Formats: sequence, structure tokens, C-alpha cells
Amino acid sequence: MLHIFMIGCLVSSAYALDGADVVLSCSFVEEGGGMMGGMGGGGLFTRTPATLVLRDLPVDNDASLDPVTPFNPPENPSSDDLIFEVKGSSVEIPDADVILHADCNEQEVICEISHYIPRGSNPHGQPTHFIGSLQVDGGGISLSMVLQVLTNAETASETTTPLVQSKLQLPLSQSGTLLTEAVFVVFSRSSSITVPVRGDAQLDCGFRQQQQDTPPEGGLGLGLEWRLQHRGSGRKILDMSTNEEEAGAGPQVSAGREGATVDPALAVEEGNVSLSLTELRVSDEGTYICTVTSGIFQTQQIVQLNIIQPPKVSLSEERMIYQDEPAQKLSCHCISYYPLDVKVEWLSISSLEAEPEEISDGVSLSSHRQHADGTFSVSAHLMFHLSKYPPGTTITCRVTHQALDSAADVSSRVLAPEMTGDNFYSIIITVLIVTVGTAVFYQVMGTN
Repeated sequence: MLHIFMIGCLVSSAYALDGADVVLSCSFVEEGGGMMGGMGGGGLFTRTPATLVLRDLPVDNDASLDPVTPFNPPENPSSDDLIFEVKGSSVEIPDADVILHADCNEQEVICEISHYIPRGSNPHGQPTHFIGSLQVDGGGISLSMVLQVLTNAETASETTTPLVQSKLQLPLSQSGTLLTEAVFVVFSRSSSITVPVRGDAQLDCGFRQQQQDTPPEGGLGLGLEWRLQHRGSGRKILDMSTNEEEAGAGPQVSAGREGATVDPALAVEEGNVSLSLTELRVSDEGTYICTVTSGIFQTQQIVQLNIIQPPKVSLSEERMIYQDEPAQKLSCHCISYYPLDVKVEWLSISSLEAEPEEISDGVSLSSHRQHADGTFSVSAHLMFHLSKYPPGTTITCRVTHQALDSAADVSSRVLAPEMTGDNFYSIIITVLIVTVGTAVFYQVMGTN
């Protein structure tokens, strides 16, 4: 299992003079890592244990973390070791404190590293690039960072020949690490969100890039694409691009879904390319891929959008009058819910019982009906004889669905005939009719 190396909560978060060093256990993925890298992988990928050292991450003053020794490289460097050392650079690692405190918060950090080929570059050219993918389990930050190997820093020595990493065939530093710097980072602070039908959502995505003293002519060529993948099909939701040929021209935005927006100013000025969606429908559910391109670099993040809608639950009868015959039908309607899975139970409890009992006889369920907005409805039916349930018994329909915080109960009460208002009014009317009839009879007889 991939995780942060820890002794207590401190070994992976060693304080240096300017920040904290974080040491992560990783997998180096060789086959199929490709330009985009990626988390998880499959059987076709070759994985080799590796270590990622993030140097000098900025941290807040935290009294709960005692100062400890910074990361110490191996005393006897080996050419077989795969240690990627990321020097502190101008590219910010977003939410570094989340990675720093992950183990203390009982969160796993999944880490993968693979080869990376910038757009239009020679695969065998210099400098060499890798891509590191980090994901904090349990809803934390996920990021992909392009690592550029530092070819002339700490790899040369006047007296010794530098070690060459046996797998990568790249020179190592005198301490036995492969020195790199982060030059491009794409991240999402929330990899999964859940929103109700007809609600609004913001899918978080952003990027950071190394500052350049002399930007390429025409700008950095910023590009963005948001794409939705769901159940084997995909469609473009929004794309944005800068016009490199026209000086001062703003980003061009094209939306493939009504209500899908990205703030161009925030994208250019702050690296915020989050996608806003309004009036969500069931058809909006799926995996959203945020792909950011800047100059020769391109990478992506994935955000899962889940749509939910709790059922509206009602009974066909709020009360029932006790009688011997015939059999009576009670229906429980679950209206406009999503997703499909729903559980309906029938329960009964009399005034003499402490706990309800489940009803299994005479229970049936209609077929699911799907509405135009993608939500579902279903009805559960109970055929029973009221003679089995004495007055004072409560019959309950209990509905369980993932959009409900707790089960929804709707109940109907069995009433004795004399307890019902209709029966009471019938008796009053009958008494009045008899009384008036008797009075009229005696009046007529007296007149005769």
C-alpha cells in the first residue's frame, strides 16, 4: 500500500530552515505512464518502488509539530535507488499543509511518478521530465506536477564521477537523489462532489506554473478543456484558449452546455479554471476531466460529480377504519428520487407492542418509472385484512435512500368505528332525523 513514511507523525514532515521536507512512498510507472501520467494503473503497467522528497514546503507555525531533522539522504548512495528530490521552487504546491498533516489525520497519500514528454519535444532531448501524481485519500487535494530534471546542479564533482541511476540512466546528485524542480502543477481541492437535482455546482480546478523571465512570443498559449465522461460516452462541456497571435486578446471561451462557465480573468491572473454549472440535471452526472495546457506543458485533473435527489414519500391513506372484510390496499408512493436504488419496508406496531414488526405477506412493488428530468418513482403496495390489526395499530412505510440522512417513515393508524369523525357525524345526523321525525309524528297525531 502506498503511504507517507511515518514514525509517529514527524518522519515525513521534517522541518528545514525555510519549510518542511515531506517524504512520500511512491510507485515509478514505466509502461503506459505517457504524457498524462495517471493514478491507479492496471496490469499492463510496470511498477518500481520509488521515493518522492518535497523540499522546503512552506508551513504555518504549528505548535503541534516539534522541529526535527530535515530529510537525510542515504549515507551510502546507490545507483539502484529511485529518489526524486523536488527542490523548493517558484511553483507553489497548493494545500501543502494537507499533504504535511495527512498521516496525522489518518489520510493515505497515493503517489505515482512516470515519464513525461512535453508537447512538441524530442522524447530523448534535454532536459528530462517526469510527472508526479499525488492524491490525498478521503476527499483531500489531488495534483499532477511536471518535474524537470536539473542537469547541472549538484550532479558534477571535481574529484568523483557522479552516480548514474541504473533504470533511468540519469546522473544523480552527490547525495544519491535525482534533483528536479516543479515547473507546472494542475490540481483540484475536491475530487468528488454531490449536488441535488436543479442545484448549482462548482468543480474545482487550478494550475500553477514556473515564472519565466522571457515568456514565449505570443504568450504562454494557455488552453483549457472541461470534458464529461459517463457510461462509455463523452462530450465537451467547455473549452478556453488564448490567441497567441493577437497581442492583448483575451481568452476565447466556448461552452457546450448551457449554464457552464469559467471566469477568464481568474484563469489568466490566478490560475483558477474551476467550472461552474447551474440547474443540474441527472444527465450532468459523471466524471469531469479538467485539462490545462500552458506552453509545452499539459496535464489534467479529474472531478467526480454525483447527482442525488431524495424521494418524496406519501401514503394513499392516512387512517383506516377497523373492519372484518374485505381486504384493504395501502399504497406507499416514492416520487422523484435519484439514483435508482431505493428500499421500501412495511412495519406494524400495536399499542401493546414495544417494537415494530416487519410485514412480509401481501407486499408488492410496482415497476420503476423514469421522468423527463431523469429521476425515478415507484409505488409499494400492501394488501391486508384489517381484522389482523386491531384498532390502535400503526402501519408504517419505511423508505431508505442514499440521498436521505435517515430513513423516511410515513404511517397510517387503524381506528375503531366509533373513533372516526365520519361515524360520529353519521350518528348525530341519524339522531336528528329520528328526533325531528318523532316530533312531526306526534304533532300530526295531536292535530287529528
